[in-house]
Amino acid sequence: MQKNQPIKTFFLTGGGTGGHIYPCVSIFNELKKNGFDNIFYVGNKKNPEFEIANGLGVSFLDVPVFGMPRKINFKLIRWIFLLIISVFKCLGYALKYKPDAVFASGGYVSAPMVIVSNILKIPYIMHDSDAHPGIVTRKFSKNAAAVNLAFKEGEKFIKAKKITHFKNPVREEFFTISKEKARSEFQLKDEFCVLIMGGSQGAKSINNAAIGALKHFKNDNVKIIFQTGKKNFDEVMTALKNENLCSKHIIRPYFEKMYMPVLASDLIISRAGSLSISEILAAKKPSILVPYPYAAADHQRKNAREIEKTGAAIYIEDSDLTSDLLINIIEDLISNNEKLNKMAQIASQEIKENPTGEILKLILNAAKANKQGQ
Repeated sequence: MQKNQPIKTFFLTGGGTGGHIYPCVSIFNELKKNGFDNIFYVGNKKNPEFEIANGLGVSFLDVPVFGMPRKINFKLIRWIFLLIISVFKCLGYALKYKPDAVFASGGYVSAPMVIVSNILKIPYIMHDSDAHPGIVTRKFSKNAAAVNLAFKEGEKFIKAKKITHFKNPVREEFFTISKEKARSEFQLKDEFCVLIMGGSQGAKSINNAAIGALKHFKNDNVKIIFQTGKKNFDEVMTALKNENLCSKHIIRPYFEKMYMPVLASDLIISRAGSLSISEILAAKKPSILVPYPYAAADHQRKNAREIEKTGAAIYIEDSDLTSDLLINIIEDLISNNEKLNKMAQIASQEIKENPTGEILKLILNAAKANKQGQ
């Protein structure tokens, strides 16, 4: 029996949405920071993780799996076929590169590699971002070396040897860049800054409400940074074409460095994806959360409700969102500095430091235990 062999190879898997991709990105950066270079990303090259992984310079291993259809039809047969292919591809990747541990951030993309990890007895750490863990986490948590949950509420849905609650790993910039530096990027002085964002693709209901808010606050000491989403930018600009608001507010389809407007703002209006919530909390910002009503397992509503309970956020149903309601809440918070500061203070207690390092310890400990047992 060989003991204390060097740990050198890691697989990261998860994709489809930012909530699954960016935890892997954070772990990749932490691995690199700690001197590990032999890192592979297992994902679908048709998904956003492919472009993001390429931008990082991480080796990408493709699996053709896609989300499981909910109806019995040809798509379900195709899904089963591609899942089997993906499992065999992951088997080949594992036998070729011999990962010492796997980090799986949940979702359908991670399923094939988690299945292979069970077959080959490769230690794997699972991370789930939502208050209601996804089906892959629920089904495969039992044999994981550890499961990290961003929400304690999720613990009742899974069985695992070890459960931790280190929140979501987020980008280091949220802990290293000051609000003053971020505000200087947007030439902000003493204005009250509201960030409105609906994700990279935008959110129709949030955009419609935001258009009214942009017009309402055109003469106030309020500056709005508005991320419209790439698909909706032209439509928003058409709606505002006669308003001459671009000199007053900042309107962009997307921000490559999303942490800058988050850090620069005094109040954030956002969907309730777990990663967005974690970044808002890491930046210590009060927020208004408008969950996407059609998210899988209704997880955005559950995420938003959990944060609302703490007092760090105000919850608005998507169907209730109007320009007038949004304007009234913003004005109420601007005029109630005590309430706004209390929300920010509560937010600051949720994520005091980046949990990425703690999650990395779970991965390294699992890899070490496996090596010593070989």
